[in-house]
Amino acid sequence: MRRGKQIPGWLAGIIGAVVLILVWWVFAVTVFQPPPGTTFTPVPTPWTVFSTIWNDGLAAYWSVFQVTITEAAIGFFWGNLAALLLASTVLLLPRLEGIVTQIAVVSYCLPVVAVGGISIIILGGAKRPGDPSATAIFLAALAVFFTTVVGALLGFKAADRSSLDVVRVYGGSRMTQLRKVRLIAAAPAILNALQIAVPSAFLGAILGEYMGGIDRGVGITLIKLQGDLDSARVWAVFLLTAVVALIGYGVLGLISRSVTPWVTGRKTA
Repeated sequence: MRRGKQIPGWLAGIIGAVVLILVWWVFAVTVFQPPPGTTFTPVPTPWTVFSTIWNDGLAAYWSVFQVTITEAAIGFFWGNLAALLLASTVLLLPRLEGIVTQIAVVSYCLPVVAVGGISIIILGGAKRPGDPSATAIFLAALAVFFTTVVGALLGFKAADRSSLDVVRVYGGSRMTQLRKVRLIAAAPAILNALQIAVPSAFLGAILGEYMGGIDRGVGITLIKLQGDLDSARVWAVFLLTAVVALIGYGVLGLISRSVTPWVTGRKTA
């Protein structure tokens, strides 16, 4: 039986975005109407939010997002580096796999609020006005650690056994197997884990800013806007946060497709 053509990814994304905006608009004009006698709108319409962003200008939001993006990028780098190094030790010392997995699971199960409260005491926030927050960087790194460890471990196990045997027969060490076979086999899983880690790092940085110790960023801006009951700009920041995370996710996806073209799912004639 001949299968029908699938909807292209870009078209599916557009359809999904249109559906979400329509659902948002319906709920805004029906369920979340302003209470009688008040002008506060808990859920503004998409038009209100888009017009707010347009009138403010993207430049007005860039100074807010610049700090958070920097925190997320630094945390993304260090968290993934630690995760990949830890996962790599399992290849050299296979008996450590259980311990490595437990460390990853424990890091994932830690309550973010408690960890953030402790880290703000130990690490503090920004050293100077406008600088990234050390706590936000730490939480961003923590947010990506589990995903990358698990993705790397699964990827390393995907190596072809016969290829490993060939390296071993020719006198190759475990390090040679790692460099010649396992890293290539693990590349798709690692890149997918890194792609998923992008939004996680951004969310971790925002949560770190909620702990305080910073004068500029997405988290502290949301706190100020919520205090002012400025729902339109709260939703504007929320929407731009989703856009930034989606852009980062898409960039890593393009990198993954270019580095590992054999797993893109493209059909050959």
